[in-house]
Amino acid sequence: MEFLLDPNGSGGPTSEAPPSDLIKDATVESFAADVIEKSAEVPVIVDFWAPWCGPCKQLGPALEKLVRQAGGLVRLVKVNIDENQALAAQMRIQSIPAVYAFSGGRPVDGFIGAQPESQIKSFVDRLLGGAKPPLEIALDTARQTLEAGDPQAAAALYSEILNHEPGHASATAGLLRSLVASGDLDGAKGFADTFTAAVRANVEIAAALSALELAEAGEASAGSTADFRRRIEADANDHAARFDLAMALYGDGDNEGAIETLLELVRLDRTWNDEAARKQLIKIFDTLGATHPHTLAGRKGLSSILFA
Repeated sequence: MEFLLDPNGSGGPTSEAPPSDLIKDATVESFAADVIEKSAEVPVIVDFWAPWCGPCKQLGPALEKLVRQAGGLVRLVKVNIDENQALAAQMRIQSIPAVYAFSGGRPVDGFIGAQPESQIKSFVDRLLGGAKPPLEIALDTARQTLEAGDPQAAAALYSEILNHEPGHASATAGLLRSLVASGDLDGAKGFADTFTAAVRANVEIAAALSALELAEAGEASAGSTADFRRRIEADANDHAARFDLAMALYGDGDNEGAIETLLELVRLDRTWNDEAARKQLIKIFDTLGATHPHTLAGRKGLSSILFA
């Protein structure tokens, strides 16, 4: 199934079957039609492989996944060189896996050997020429919906994406953030409990998990910020009260106030409670994102304290 924008204008993803010739096997007889002629309409990736080739077994599924995610903007043709030796010789294939991209009837790009998925994606993206695959459009729509302040709708969009792309890291992180933003911390925690260690290690998902931890900490510290401030006024070294004040401010949506309070705690006693203030700041920075103004200012302030 492939994602498309809702033609009725709702902005949500819909689904329909991918083109029947999205991925196919080619022979000497079909190569001209499947590759040369077809590439006049859409870029065609040709994967030369063999059943005995270990790296081919790693590369092939990654290529197929990215081509499916492109939703018809690119095609994949697979050539088994054992069954098509004449074609492999004609294409001067010396080693496999060998991957070539055709556009306008001629080869325009390619690589030899297994590659990490990030490089394969860059290869496919170059062929798309700036066009966004339906999956990326759906992810952008969900992200914009969340940023616009509608976490319930964003959660529904991310859930739909995950129905079609189970385990997709960006969609997983987006759904977790949406649940947190909607205040459904129990739902978010239940969802996070299903993550394996490998899933938790993903950068996007780790940042979303930080958002959940911060929300839980803010909820646990919920109360009158005035009470925490009175405790601090009575004892400037009541670090627990200062930490709880920061979490309460974060829970109230005052990110800037939370960061400033934690920075002050680091300045007063950076080692308190096993550097709890510094660690919490890092979580907030990860949650807000590296380019957020509060993150940039907070990191600058933290550096000036730690390296003064």
